[in-house]
Amino acid sequence: MDTFDHSLRTLIGGRIAAHRPRLLPTKGSKPAAVAVIAAADESGTPGVLLTRRSPRLKGHSGQWALPGGRIDAGETPLDTAIRETEEEVGLALTQADLLGRLDDYPTRSGYVISGFVFWVEDTSNLRANPSEVESIHHIPLSELTRADSPRVMTIPETDRPVLQLPVFDGEIHAPTAALMYQFRLLGLDADHSPVAHFDQPVFAWR
Repeated sequence: MDTFDHSLRTLIGGRIAAHRPRLLPTKGSKPAAVAVIAAADESGTPGVLLTRRSPRLKGHSGQWALPGGRIDAGETPLDTAIRETEEEVGLALTQADLLGRLDDYPTRSGYVISGFVFWVEDTSNLRANPSEVESIHHIPLSELTRADSPRVMTIPETDRPVLQLPVFDGEIHAPTAALMYQFRLLGLDADHSPVAHFDQPVFAWR
């Protein structure tokens, strides 16, 4: 999986398309959607795009995030993932870019997040919307499959396992980590294990 090419798209896309996503009821919650975007960096290395949220945002400022946001009235979750991606990072996704859907993930702050996986070959229009995104990062697939990944921890505030993905010299926490981990499980490991049971660190509960 070192080359971002048609064979890799066929492999990952076939595995994700075969997945039957576990969907959660959204009544009483705040439905949201995000995009997991498989893309190459300047050297052709395959990976996933992540953002750092703007420090000026009221909620979850400065945290790692996937492009996405709350679902507007009249939108489908897929509509939202596509719209938010263009608003936040400048990529105009289409149905042709879609590989499949991940399981829904419920957050401590009351959201139910629907994740969609896209394959994007042209990232020339990639740009950060400064009102929402501080920076955009390419996370190589090799970072998602590190020997020390994932990290599953216990904390006194919950009896659920807390998920963390080490990336470079830092770490990504759930909910973003949960969605990225399922992308790895499905696309890279052909593993359909659920991820909704993984909890978030306390600082992400609000």
